[in-house]
Amino acid sequence: MIYLDAAATTPVRPEVLEMVGPLFSHDFGNPSSRHELGGSAARAMDYARTTAAAALGVRPGDVVFTSGGTEANNLALKGLALASPRGRHIVTSAVEHSSVRQPLQYLEAHHGFEVSVAPVDGSGTVDPAAVAALLRPDTALVSVMAVNNEVGTVQPVAEISALARGAGALFHTDAVQAAGWLDLEEIARHADALSVSGHKIGGLKGAGVLMVRGRLPLEALLHGGGQERGRRSGTENVAGAVSTATALRLAAEATRSGEQTGFGAYLRDAVLERLNRPGRPDRALATGHPTSRIPGIVSFCFPGTAGEAVLLELERRGVFCSSGSACHADSDEPSPVLLAMGLAPDVALTSVRLSFTRGVQEAELTQAARAVVAAVEAVAGAGGRTSAGAVRPAL
Repeated sequence: MIYLDAAATTPVRPEVLEMVGPLFSHDFGNPSSRHELGGSAARAMDYARTTAAAALGVRPGDVVFTSGGTEANNLALKGLALASPRGRHIVTSAVEHSSVRQPLQYLEAHHGFEVSVAPVDGSGTVDPAAVAALLRPDTALVSVMAVNNEVGTVQPVAEISALARGAGALFHTDAVQAAGWLDLEEIARHADALSVSGHKIGGLKGAGVLMVRGRLPLEALLHGGGQERGRRSGTENVAGAVSTATALRLAAEATRSGEQTGFGAYLRDAVLERLNRPGRPDRALATGHPTSRIPGIVSFCFPGTAGEAVLLELERRGVFCSSGSACHADSDEPSPVLLAMGLAPDVALTSVRLSFTRGVQEAELTQAARAVVAAVEAVAGAGGRTSAGAVRPAL
């Protein structure tokens, strides 16, 4: 089996398992309890907070532990927007994750906000000038992701943040897919709020972090016990917090060491060279920016096939990947990200995303490239049916 769906989730790292093991058995107390078990849990939370803060280059008080990237994005957008005295206008991009798009739709529908959407070019890149053109005196918040989760394009967050702050607005970035590949401390330096998910970088599922500057007013989504300095009530998920913080530390160490990989470009080029041969129509289209991208996401469209049929054929060949965002895996609609990039709906429906961590081996990607080529040719040659009998959806 070759697992190439790391943008959806990753296995828990051994170092993380070692850290959280005792928290499920010996040190299982509630951090709010005033006995030794509670004190032990509280110390674990302190470790998690200081470790996560160090990885992000912020103060421990700027760290809010959440149930994952979705809650972190919701808390940042709703919390900052509803607490802002500045105005009811928000700027975002056309390629954001649904956990950004839908909270903004909620703010429009139920709280009278107006959301302006900056377009992207064919590589999925937001032009800072397009954001600047949308800023107004009443703009309270700008939210643009650091890395696109479907095509891997890196956004110019430093430039966009400077424009937002220059206009008096706050800047939030969804950095879920940047973690493990880019320097989050550098990204956080440009952000008033930043979202991270633990299970994308070797932590436990159901845990994440919102970095939000402690000076900023933040309307809570959850009310009750007043945990997380009143910003996120509920008994703390100690194991989740420790796992996310440990995974963040390990990711930060890898990125700060300068350790890089060219495997993403290798995989992309290998597939393109084998499928796009002289004398016949191109069968593969690489999506996303050709160079301003993280190495860990490689995405294609295969015109004339169906992404779902290719995925089934790849799984039959031992390669596990996805068609795009795992949050929309059951949707028959074309990806809004690919549509925003200008792809036709029938082409967008042929998308396949291969994603991996720094631990991937070159031999695995060599085998995966061969499997992709064979799968696409099998699907195209079967008139929409894989050799396993799957029927492609009507385009």
